[in-house]
Amino acid sequence: MSDNLTPETAGSSTSGPECPAHGGRAPLYGPEFAARPARMYEALRRYGPVAPVELAPGVPASLVISYEAALEVLRDPGTFPKDARRWQQTAPPDSPVVPFMMYRPACNLSDGAAHARLRAAISDSMSRIDLNTLRESVERHAELLIRRFATKGSADMRAEYALVLPLLVFNEVLGCPTEIGDRIAVGMQGLVENVETAKNNQMLVEAVAELVALKRARPAEDLATWLVEHPARLTDEELVEQIALLVGLATEPEQNLIANGLRLLLSDDRFAGDLSGGSLPVADALDEVLWTDPPIANWAVSYPVQDLDFHGVRLPADQPVVIGFAAANTDPSTASANRAGNRAHLAWGAGPHTCPVQGQARLIASVAMEKLLDALPDMELAVPAGQLEWRPGFAQRALKALPVRFPPTQAPSAGSSADPVQAAWQGAPAHGPRQGSPAPAPESGSSSLAPARGPQAPAPRPSAAPVRRRNPLSRWWHGE
Repeated sequence: MSDNLTPETAGSSTSGPECPAHGGRAPLYGPEFAARPARMYEALRRYGPVAPVELAPGVPASLVISYEAALEVLRDPGTFPKDARRWQQTAPPDSPVVPFMMYRPACNLSDGAAHARLRAAISDSMSRIDLNTLRESVERHAELLIRRFATKGSADMRAEYALVLPLLVFNEVLGCPTEIGDRIAVGMQGLVENVETAKNNQMLVEAVAELVALKRARPAEDLATWLVEHPARLTDEELVEQIALLVGLATEPEQNLIANGLRLLLSDDRFAGDLSGGSLPVADALDEVLWTDPPIANWAVSYPVQDLDFHGVRLPADQPVVIGFAAANTDPSTASANRAGNRAHLAWGAGPHTCPVQGQARLIASVAMEKLLDALPDMELAVPAGQLEWRPGFAQRALKALPVRFPPTQAPSAGSSADPVQAAWQGAPAHGPRQGSPAPAPESGSSSLAPARGPQAPAPRPSAAPVRRRNPLSRWWHGE
């Protein structure tokens, strides 16, 4: 048991998940944790509401696993602020989680007036997205994707559907050219999976900076432009961080929500009836997934500014306090036995940092699942559910693949001879560029931001080719 995180009522038992090799802390990484996180959370309950964990080698943290305790932390940003800069001074500089957790001037990592200003820019801009138009975009892109595999009789629904669909939709919403979108997607995925995080962080920042410069030069009717023109007058650095945050929310968690929901529908006997029945089984499956397998399993990190006694546990100053959303949702002292229609889970967070885009996220996931089940009602898993593998990373609950099979069927009608999705994926704004808008030179900003390359899609960087070979979206788009 850790010296600086000691439950007052731990008792004399020495059994539990702690390991001497990890400083007496339970590691939230590695294939064993990725495969069976619920087993780890259950073992950690012996500590009480808060348990000692390690996020990566040499990165200790406190994991809040009680529902009530999690609500207390989420609702009290004064005691549990988001600023990670003091922690960064003591964190291992080469740790893969540092670029993922480091301070940025982003809405989710700020408090007080700074948080209110940044959140207003996001909320106001997102509110301009018409939900009917968003639904139509999801349906249109879903039909395109389904056409590509409907006649094959099998597919990987993670790589060929759940991963690609949110990227297509959100790049259209942002007005993002494909070459920039490729690098944004790769950089974000690398950060979430703790793979070459410094390199992927740089790739993400530079790609989003190019998008910001493009929208300053060529404003259009899209989300990126609305953020650039918001009355909050965000700096280039702030714009990069807010867009990166939105991309992160709209890609990794969204694909996980879709894939995890499909997995549940195809593997749980409670949903084994008429999968083509429409919104009811999909809505129930989403509620269940958000309770038990939320796409963001552990996050909402905060850093107490002084040592703190919390539920009988000593929390060290400047050490990460992580909300275990999955563990708190399944807290046996509070979790509901019947979760259908019950949306009191913490998957969207709580308090001032509640997810500002949860309505749009749920709409995208539900429409994506409904369209697929309507088109392929006899779809089933190609392997037993217990043999599905999960991707690494302490923050996410993410499948590596979701192989399915189904009777080959005639692909859904495209609706027209032209392919509207291709135009959207190439970054064409929904209503075209504004007429008569000047194209000023991009503003100079932080030296870490990539320079603009003009209003057209930027030319590939020297490193772009190997990046594309790694990107499932590019492989899909180019027919590989």
